[in-house]
Amino acid sequence: MFTGLIRECARTLSYKDNILWLSAQYRPNIGDSIAVNGACLTVVEAKAGGFKAELSHESRKTLATENFKGLVHIEPAIVIGSRIEGHLLQGHIDAVGEITNIQKDENSTSFFIKTQNDVIKFISPKGSIAIDGISLTVNEVGEDDTFKLTIISHTMRQTLFSAYRVGRRVNIETDMIARYLFNFTQNRGNGLKWSDIDRMVALY
Repeated sequence: MFTGLIRECARTLSYKDNILWLSAQYRPNIGDSIAVNGACLTVVEAKAGGFKAELSHESRKTLATENFKGLVHIEPAIVIGSRIEGHLLQGHIDAVGEITNIQKDENSTSFFIKTQNDVIKFISPKGSIAIDGISLTVNEVGEDDTFKLTIISHTMRQTLFSAYRVGRRVNIETDMIARYLFNFTQNRGNGLKWSDIDRMVALY
């Protein structure tokens, strides 16, 4: 599990033969889970100054792997008892979205992201979402499977968002409660009870 708070921006040394090699200050152990641009990967080799992680076939199909170059976001898995300041993430990417518009405001920047029709149903205004591993709040959900994020200056400085441009593809993980609720309602029709919701919230 992760929280969507970026530990550091690591530098890609290479990405070939399904192995991602990163240079980072963080020192993981072999077998550790670590989120890279939001995707939960397993550390397969730890070296002085960095580590390597392996991508499965499913991961390569789902992720925006073209962004495994230059800098990437990394976050180690949380430890039980850790303070949670973002929101709980699984590191399971639902889809790849594309930035279609960027608007600079007085003290923030708005990003408009288009995603797939089968994913937009899990995204709601003021709900939580993770973009490239960053815990964010959805500002608006528009038509044409597009949603809007308003990024404050602090987040722009501490993440790679300041370098994002129109046309960039990003990894999206929707809120797990939204996915669980949808699954319950689909499988149980109108039989969802408050006890079911309480149980899901307790897990979250």
